[in-house]
Amino acid sequence: MIEGMPRILDGNRVRDEIKAELRPRIGALRAKSRAPGLAVVLVGNNPASEIYVRNKVKTCEDLGIRSESIAPPHLITTDELLAIVARLNADPATDGILVQLPLPAQVDAKRILLAIAPEKDVDGFHPYNVGRLVAGLQGPRACTPAGIIELLKRNQVAIAGKRAVVVGRSDIVGKPVALLLLHEHATVTICHSKTPDLPAVCREADILVAAIGRAAMITAEYIRPGAVVVDVGTNYITERDRVARIFRGTAQKLAAFDRKGSVLVGDADPIDVAERAEAYSPVPGGVGPLTIAMLMMNTVAAAERALGVC
Repeated sequence: MIEGMPRILDGNRVRDEIKAELRPRIGALRAKSRAPGLAVVLVGNNPASEIYVRNKVKTCEDLGIRSESIAPPHLITTDELLAIVARLNADPATDGILVQLPLPAQVDAKRILLAIAPEKDVDGFHPYNVGRLVAGLQGPRACTPAGIIELLKRNQVAIAGKRAVVVGRSDIVGKPVALLLLHEHATVTICHSKTPDLPAVCREADILVAAIGRAAMITAEYIRPGAVVVDVGTNYITERDRVARIFRGTAQKLAAFDRKGSVLVGDADPIDVAERAEAYSPVPGGVGPLTIAMLMMNTVAAAERALGVC
């Protein structure tokens, strides 16, 4: 156990800082021409996606960004969805297009994402923009990885020269955050399910990014005392005995479970990370708030480029 209390990497505070910085930029765009425009396409009725999209629209309203929500039926075809994307690509008032994933099985998600104009790809998933990330060129970055870098920098966590270990190799988080850390001059290791002796590799990290998608998997044996741990996990636990085990019988968490029927847990064990880390991002309230904040930043930057304000 490290001496003293660990620092909390507060994503809500950083989100509010970013929003405050965006307001004058949005005001300048409105004064010159028009508000930035973001179109969000949500296919079907996925409850988790609906909540996420509502939060995006609410943040747009708060900042003065024009938002358009498009909700095609669950049985939409690939060609029909491609037609929606083509219309948005051609709309000069739409600066950003976000197609909420996952898409229904009958829709070819790769074709949809490839169809989005790269300059309007505010999710940062288009291969063109991934290529610009690899090359270290400017362009929209995937929102959660970009938020992780903001969280570290705005909490004065040194990255250059540090050993960073990323647990998870997804295209959405693991790979892009590894590249962003590399561009910040960290020495980066990407781990996954086939990595031999994963705990030993993780213990080498000065900065440990947990993005594996398994509740409380990163326990004490994975964490070097004094490391910085960034927890990207969003896992809902629906078994009371598992909540009791993960939170060591904490009355507050058990009461929350009894009220809601579930508890949100990250990929890092919440008790072990608090005991061993020098600083860590909590779940909730760490990385999560920054994903939407970075989406807003990407949308504003796209509007600035489109209107010649940057």
